[in-house]
Amino acid sequence: MALGLESSAPNFKALTTIGPIDFYDWLGDSWGLLFSHPEDYTPVCTTELGAVAQLEQEFSDRNVKAIALSVDSLESHNGWKLEIEKSMNVKIGFPIIADEDAKIAQLYEMIHKDSSDKHTIRSVFIIGADKKIKLHLTYPMSVGRNFDEILRVIDALQLSSQHQVVTPANWKQGEDVIVSPSLSDQEAEKQYPFKVTKKAAYLRFTANPSAD
Repeated sequence: MALGLESSAPNFKALTTIGPIDFYDWLGDSWGLLFSHPEDYTPVCTTELGAVAQLEQEFSDRNVKAIALSVDSLESHNGWKLEIEKSMNVKIGFPIIADEDAKIAQLYEMIHKDSSDKHTIRSVFIIGADKKIKLHLTYPMSVGRNFDEILRVIDALQLSSQHQVVTPANWKQGEDVIVSPSLSDQEAEKQYPFKVTKKAAYLRFTANPSAD
């Protein structure tokens, strides 16, 4: 089954560093950040899990739960977790999934045969509170992910899920947004009376409706 945007995120049961979980039950009404790493005790992965630990409050503020995965054992995860916390000066609160039989990795198509027969590539899935996949990114093993960018995308996804707006190139939280093309000019003026600036018939900017 190919997973695309707005596909239902497959549910699963797993052993993790915080104990056994049912993915849907663990998510509850939160959004989810599910990300895979190729292997424990490797340098790029260490910096990535450390970066997510540093940003845990940022994810929590957005009602997002982070969870990592590789095909290593729970014992390996627990040992490596201590090394990450020491080397990166962080505390890891999010779970790491032990997927030794690669069942979850296969379910989410995280193993690319032309890259590795065994190890997961650096997949990122953003999952909405409705359990639908909102974003899927794939990084090669040699390139660490930009989690500031992932936070930016979460901000944009959550904004567009609450309002009839879309975000322009390089948009950041608090900046002006684009009125959805699905709204007529009359509907846009009514819905966003504070100001709609028309740059072209199809390009209408307005203030961020969620800004304070």
